[in-house]
Amino acid sequence: MTLVLRSFVFLLLLASATSAIAQSKPDKQEWIQLFNGKDLRDWDIKIAGLPLNDNYKNTFRVENGLLRIAYDQYKTFDGKYGHMYYKTPFSYYVVRFTYRFVGNQIPGGDSWNVRNSGVMVHSQSAASLSLDQTFPVSLELQMLGGLGKGERHTANLCSPGTQVYMNGKLRAEHCIDSDSKTYDGDQWVTASAIVLGDSIIHHLVGKDTVLTYEKPEVGGGFVSQDHDWNAGHFSKEAAEYWIKRANTPLGEGYIALQAESHPIDFKSVEVLNLKGCTDPKALNYKSYYVKSDNTQCRYKAK
Repeated sequence: MTLVLRSFVFLLLLASATSAIAQSKPDKQEWIQLFNGKDLRDWDIKIAGLPLNDNYKNTFRVENGLLRIAYDQYKTFDGKYGHMYYKTPFSYYVVRFTYRFVGNQIPGGDSWNVRNSGVMVHSQSAASLSLDQTFPVSLELQMLGGLGKGERHTANLCSPGTQVYMNGKLRAEHCIDSDSKTYDGDQWVTASAIVLGDSIIHHLVGKDTVLTYEKPEVGGGFVSQDHDWNAGHFSKEAAEYWIKRANTPLGEGYIALQAESHPIDFKSVEVLNLKGCTDPKALNYKSYYVKSDNTQCRYKAK
C-alpha cells in the first residue's frame, strides 16, 4: 500500500470514527443556558417609556450568581413595566427556569402585581415594542406566589395581544388558571413550558403538567376587545400592525423575563431546542427533535 493510499485510508477511518462519536449520543439533550451566571450578555432590555436597553435604576442585574429583578433603587414603580428578551427566537422548544419571589412589592405597583411575574414565550422582539408599550404581544407563563392563605396557582397563562384554544374551543379570557398547588414564602420553584410552534403548549411545575392549550394566535385585543391597544400604550402604527394580524397563528418568537413591581430571583433559565436535523446519518442528528430543519444537517467530509 502506497503512502498516499495509507493516508487516504487513515483519513477515511478517522472521518468514520468522528461520525460514530458524534452520533453515539443522539438522545443526549443539549440544553442552552440563557443566563451565564455572570452578566446580562445576550439579553435586550425594554422598559415602558424608555429607549431600548436603558436598564432603568439597575432593574435587571446579576448578583451572587443570580439573575435578579429588583427595585431597591426606586422610590415608586411609576408604571415602569419592563421585560428582558433573549437574543434568539425559537419555535419548537422547552424553556425551563427556577425562580423565587423575594421581599416586598415596590410602592406604586398595582395590587394584582403582589408576588406576580412572568416569563413570556413566542414574544415580539424588544426592538419592535412601541416606546411606551407596557407588555409585548406574547404568551405569558404567569408566576404567582402564595399570599399566606388560600389557593394561588402558578404557571398560569395570560395573553397580551394573543388568544388560544382549549379542547377545540376559543378561550377569550385574558388569564387562565393552571391547576398547580400554591407556593408560599420565598421557596425556589422550577417551572417550564413545552412550546410546539403554533400547535400545542404545555405548562409544567416540576414534572407535573398543570396547563395545556392549543393554536396560539394573535388576536382578542390587547387584553380584551374592550381593553384594547391604547390600554397597552401601543403606538398607532403598532396597533394597526397587530390588528391586521388578528387570528393569524403565532408559531415562534422570543423568550422574555418580566418586571412588574415585585422583586424576583432566577437561579437558572435554559432552553432545549426541539427543531433541527432529523437525518440519522448527519453528525448533528438528535432523536428528540420534533420539528425537522434539515438545512442544519452536517455530514462527514466526502
